[in-house]
Amino acid sequence: MNKVLATLIAGLFATSAFAQTTATTVAATKAVVKAENEAMKDVAKAHEKEAKAVAKADEKITKAGAKATEKKAEAQSKALKKHADAREDVADADPEDRMKAEAKAQETMSEANLKAQKKMIKADAKAEKVAVEGAEEKAIARAKTEQARIEADADVKKAASK
Repeated sequence: MNKVLATLIAGLFATSAFAQTTATTVAATKAVVKAENEAMKDVAKAHEKEAKAVAKADEKITKAGAKATEKKAEAQSKALKKHADAREDVADADPEDRMKAEAKAQETMSEANLKAQKKMIKADAKAEKVAVEGAEEKAIARAKTEQARIEADADVKKAASK
């Protein structure tokens, strides 16, 4: 009888321990699911922020490129106008002064070309600077997204270990 009683008592303890373990597991599972949901939300927000930053950077880069193209065309146009004016001065010059007028026209054209090239180089440099800054902004946004993903994974692991 003692053996039967001891077996019943042992069984009672075993079932109560199992019931407690199951309740703890269910609570832990709920915490993990909740942490996973929060993690997914955080990562989604990070992706959204990254997409906005990338779009903004791309827009800046596009605008800078368009502005550079516009400035380059304007500089080229001014240089061509100076060329035309110089050629006109040569055509209007007296035959005996033509050589002097051609020399002056060449000087004027070379100065116009130099000025146009400087403007074009500066416009390209500015566009490249904006492109580099845009790439930097994109990289930072990507790094922030990666950080958010890693932190979310860590939060899930913390919840699972409780």
